[in-house]
Amino acid sequence: MNWAYENTRLTHTVPVAPAKTPPKDRWLTKKEAAALLRASRAGLARSYLPYFILLSLYTGRRKEQILSLRWPQVDLEHGLIDFRRQGEAETKKRRGRVRVPDKLLAHLKRLRRYGTDLGYVVNDNGRHIGDIKKGFAAACERGGLVSVTPHTMKHTSITWAMQAGVKTFDAADYFATSEKILIEV
Repeated sequence: MNWAYENTRLTHTVPVAPAKTPPKDRWLTKKEAAALLRASRAGLARSYLPYFILLSLYTGRRKEQILSLRWPQVDLEHGLIDFRRQGEAETKKRRGRVRVPDKLLAHLKRLRRYGTDLGYVVNDNGRHIGDIKKGFAAACERGGLVSVTPHTMKHTSITWAMQAGVKTFDAADYFATSEKILIEV
């Protein structure tokens, strides 16, 4: 509407208020997560997909944050991942740093043997992965999962932490999400 007004397609502006959609509350049970991991390794699945799923479940980070993660941001010796991009300011969708859980650390050490020093952690034979929607959707279909997207992994990770009794303050810090959003969603 603004473009049309600025380009004289409209004679006056028209106020438009976008509808706010309710947050999605879909998350995976441990059994569903296991089915997704099994399905991500089956058939013609991409070899990077299980690592993407593991990173998502253990860190609760968004798809783009995981796909843009490079090895210099991962400190395997001290068990830390810094999702922040060097030289860039934090946006509303914070990236943050996270201590790597022991179970994920073992997977990362195994994955590290196949990567380059500056390359992407989750990659397709060394190449950057633009998106994983198709492969992820195929794994969900093979695993019998409905209404699951890559962002569902973030919801799952946070839900599991809250179910385990993690305080909202600590969860907000770990997942680089505000306490307000954790409580609302």
